[in-house]
Amino acid sequence: MTEQELVKNCLMAIAQKNGYGALHSLAQRDLEILSQEIASKTGTLISISTLKRLFKGDFSRIPQVATLNAISMYLGYKHWQDYRASTNIQGLSPAVQDTPQRPVYPKKKFPRTLAYSSILSLLVVVVLISRSSLNDPTASFETARFSVKKITKNDIPNTVVFSYNIDDVEADSFFIQQSWDVNRRVRIYKKNYTLTDIYYEPGYHTAKLIANDIVIKTLDVSIPTDRWFLYAKPQLVSSTQTYIHTNKHTHDGLLGIDDATLKINKINPEVKNTYFYTYFPSKMNVHSDNFVYTARMRAVETKKTPCPYVMLEVFCQKNFMYFINTPLGCTSESKMQFGDLILDGKTRDLSALGLDVSTWWDVRLEISNKNVTIYLNGRKVFTDKYSISAGLVTGIGFISNGLCEIEQLELKGRDGAVFYKNDFEEAENVELN
Repeated sequence: MTEQELVKNCLMAIAQKNGYGALHSLAQRDLEILSQEIASKTGTLISISTLKRLFKGDFSRIPQVATLNAISMYLGYKHWQDYRASTNIQGLSPAVQDTPQRPVYPKKKFPRTLAYSSILSLLVVVVLISRSSLNDPTASFETARFSVKKITKNDIPNTVVFSYNIDDVEADSFFIQQSWDVNRRVRIYKKNYTLTDIYYEPGYHTAKLIANDIVIKTLDVSIPTDRWFLYAKPQLVSSTQTYIHTNKHTHDGLLGIDDATLKINKINPEVKNTYFYTYFPSKMNVHSDNFVYTARMRAVETKKTPCPYVMLEVFCQKNFMYFINTPLGCTSESKMQFGDLILDGKTRDLSALGLDVSTWWDVRLEISNKNVTIYLNGRKVFTDKYSISAGLVTGIGFISNGLCEIEQLELKGRDGAVFYKNDFEEAENVELN
């Protein structure tokens, strides 16, 4: 087995662990999820472009050691050499393994002075190796300083000021990435100590200070809204937002908007968009490992989309929790994530999540000590368990490829602590930005 094949086998194991099948079928969003997963577990951030290249097997040179260690550590090994040893390669290249054993010749007696010289040389080598280990560049990562402050309280967009000091850190390149989105990564330099950036979406973000491809510091950046905030994007993963300004998004016992509201906000209802309905309060008191979430919803104005969907999402400190409801014939496109449990409808039968999304349906999501149970219209359709906690619940939301309406919802902890409850009988008091 060649080194390239070994790398690809390791990546295949990572993909399968996260519920993915064929490597060539991974979409951009899938790669982003895998990148985030590897970073959260190993502390090493592997870029989307690097993952894409490795999954395609499009590399002639072996990736750098930090990348190799990260993908092997994700699977539970100590480092890359540990993973290689588990495949019976034992740290030797294929060329060395295939080389025939050399004949054994009789031992020769060497002069004592030559023996002393050999011992002295060996001691020199040991000293040099010891010094090089003491000069491990990763040891300098602890000298980095990283902090943040917001310019405004809860406004969207929201400029933040990152303060940093990387003067004593040993690395070839440095970056600040404001969230999970690698497109929001900005290069920084020594002898500079400030970077300002803009958060265009509300949420609980994790900013990263990166040396080469290794995350060396993280910061939690909360951009709450304390009200429902609506916006549209051309695609689910896109950096271009169009805010939907309206004080009529709650009306007649519903959360939702219509084509007229889109036109007022200069959004063409006939153009394909992804719509986001999000709520991020300032206060968090419910843990993502134990809560009950109930909602009643339907999709409207899908513009003849063959596979309309509504994604129910619970935002958390460390990751997302979500699942997608779509018509039964479209459940190959269904996905879900709870902690480290990531399932894809292409490699897992998620047909139980399929239903007619144009009619009202009731959802009940229960999580008890990392055990997940989903009910649709009172019928249990899914149960499984995850192992890595996502921390506190930071927000809730709905994402759809058309407009949708929510009639009522409630999220509370199993101790009874209410995160959010609303039947939308009264309109919100909204201050437009």
